[in-house]
Amino acid sequence: MATLIRTLADHSDDVNYCAFSSSCLATCSLDKTIRVYSLNDFAELPYSPLKGHTYAVHCCCFSPSGHVLASCSTDGTTVVWDTRDGQVLAVLEQPSGSPVRVCRFSPESTYLVSGGADGSVVLWNMQSWKLYRSGNVKDGSLVACAFSPNGQFFVTGSSCGDLTLWDDKMRCLCNEKAHDLGVTCCDISALPVSDGEHGFRYFQLASCGQDNQIKLWLIPFTDLSGVGFKHKCTLSGHSAPVLACAFSGDGQMLVSGSVDKCVLIHETSTGNTLHTLCRHTRYVTACAFAPGRPFLATGSMDKTVNVWQFEGKQSRAGNPVGDGSTVAVEDWSEDDVSAWLRGQNLADFVGLFKANNIDGKELLKLTRESLANELRIESLGLRSKVLQKIEDLRMSTIAGSVAVPDEFLCPITRELMKDPVIAADGYSYEKTAMENWISTNRRSSPMTNLPLPSLLLTPNRTLKMAIGRWLETQRK
Repeated sequence: MATLIRTLADHSDDVNYCAFSSSCLATCSLDKTIRVYSLNDFAELPYSPLKGHTYAVHCCCFSPSGHVLASCSTDGTTVVWDTRDGQVLAVLEQPSGSPVRVCRFSPESTYLVSGGADGSVVLWNMQSWKLYRSGNVKDGSLVACAFSPNGQFFVTGSSCGDLTLWDDKMRCLCNEKAHDLGVTCCDISALPVSDGEHGFRYFQLASCGQDNQIKLWLIPFTDLSGVGFKHKCTLSGHSAPVLACAFSGDGQMLVSGSVDKCVLIHETSTGNTLHTLCRHTRYVTACAFAPGRPFLATGSMDKTVNVWQFEGKQSRAGNPVGDGSTVAVEDWSEDDVSAWLRGQNLADFVGLFKANNIDGKELLKLTRESLANELRIESLGLRSKVLQKIEDLRMSTIAGSVAVPDEFLCPITRELMKDPVIAADGYSYEKTAMENWISTNRRSSPMTNLPLPSLLLTPNRTLKMAIGRWLETQRK
């Protein structure tokens, strides 16, 4: 079920794009600005709106770590921002001076792609902020782009209807006429799928067009020699051009927005429409799922962004594996572990974990000692960060497999509490969640909406012990 929980109406013109990091939502508009909101309460961050473009902003995207935000504009530039303070890190000018319609970071944050209205495709080096490679699509404007999760290739879509597959050296691998009236958007699922016939693994690509269609494609997972787009199916439901699409983190759902003013949520394994959301009054131009959070954002030419709280199909650990099945963490493949690392902002460790053949079973066995002695992670801080994420995964694996007592769930996050505290309203909350609530100048109770007589948070040791005992019984 999808429930509308917030409408953001800060832009003064059409909303063109929405993007999530693990902690923020960014939106951009014809009004030349980018606005950034906290996911804790969807309050706008102090440095927002970001003003640096001289014309309409068409697209924005976060780096995998969430520390950097890129935006591109009709003014012919792609601007790179520091999400900690909103400062400009770089201004990348499209070599041709053409309006820039789309931008995307590679999964390892090594490169940033910018695509121009003249069909130019530029790969920027994110260490030097310099142009690395460039090329051009065959015809039309470049309007869509998506990277494969392993960074080996990316796909672009053009206004003439072509999908083009490029490797990470900007070599054109293949071209497919996908939509007769032009591609409008595309996305690649974060996790691979099986074709169900021979057990081959593929990346799943969604493309949308002016022809009212959404098409799902399969791209081989490992072998790019002689690669092509394998058409899987066509999703129906929209009665007008489809302008936006995005996969959920598990790849089991695809959201789309259209000129028909509707948002559809599709089940990718069956092609069925799970939900139809019709709360925008003009064309829906943007949609995005939040990584690891039950949020969906949709943007429109009605100048608003709707935020929906969404609950879909999840695996026992809350980290679905994307082939339409429920896969326990201990059954994860190495690629599933890599996808999980990226989702936890630990993309820098993907290569290390792959080199050591860490699958789901090995992941759950990792300890502080093995991280230091076997994986050679020298930094104590990094070891602690990785270990905490693994411990959270262990807890969620247990909590996701059975019904969690409601009193063990934080009222704000609806997740199993690790460090519960009692607030002045008498309710218990996860400490970090309540601290974030208070830090954004919220002085009311999340449960009653009444003023808090005090901001004091008292550790609830009794509840913490009860949660610990419950977890131990589940591990046996």
